[in-house]
Formats: sequence, structure tokens, C-alpha cells
Amino acid sequence: MAWDEWEQLKAEAGERSTQMQLNRLPEEPGGGGEKGGDLKVSQKDLAAVGDSAFKLFEDLGRYGRDAWSSSQTAAKDLTTQGFALGGGLNHVQKRWEEQLQSLLDACAHISNHMDFTKNAHAGDEYYIATTTSSIATLDKGFDERTQR
Repeated sequence: MAWDEWEQLKAEAGERSTQMQLNRLPEEPGGGGEKGGDLKVSQKDLAAVGDSAFKLFEDLGRYGRDAWSSSQTAAKDLTTQGFALGGGLNHVQKRWEEQLQSLLDACAHISNHMDFTKNAHAGDEYYIATTTSSIATLDKGFDERTQR
């Protein structure tokens, strides 16, 4: 492509509208969804999420560090022999451990939160199963909790 051609294409692009337009459905009056909200949850759903998070936490804790010892040994041996790959392997192992710990923490948080929610609403199963909330209502609740 010649320089003149490039300049011409830039000029043509500049003449066109510079505003971004997103394709979307027309907005419905009231934001769409059901009258009382758009999210529903049951105790069964909460329990399934909590159980899955706990199982993932257990499996990651049990198997997530299987390669740690051999990776550290290989990294040390490679470094001792003067290979830069040893430092790279050590870096990868450290990053793996950081990410694994982060994931373990997230799984534990989810599992514990589901247990807390279950206990907090133990007496109002009917309320949880039949209540709906909008995203705005949930956001307001999170905002209230963080301002305490």
C-alpha cells in the first residue's frame, strides 16, 4: 500500500461518524422482565452452588500441588546447571501457587457464603423460593453492606 493510498483511507475514515453505536433490542417500558424482578433463587440452587464450590476446594487442595515438588527440583537442577529455563520454571511454579491459592480462597468464600445464606434464611424457605429481585435491588443491598 502506498503512502498516498494510506492517507486517503485515513481521510475517508475521518469523514465518517466517529460515534460508536451498539446493536441491541429496543428498550421495553419498565426495563423488561417480570413485574417484581428478574432473579429467582431456591434453597436447592444455593445448596448446589455451595456444594460445587466445596468439592472444587477439596479437589484443588488435594491435587493442585501434585507437581510442586518435582517442579521445584527441576527448577533448582536447571538453574544449578546454568540454564535460564530453571528461573523460568521457578517463576511459573510461583505464579501457579499464587493462582491456585486465589482460586482456593474464592471457592472457600463461595462455599462459606452459601452456608451462611442457608443458615440465615433457614426459617423462611417459602420466602426465598418465591421472592424475586431486580439487579438494582441487589446492587442496593450490596451498597448498604459495604457502607457499614
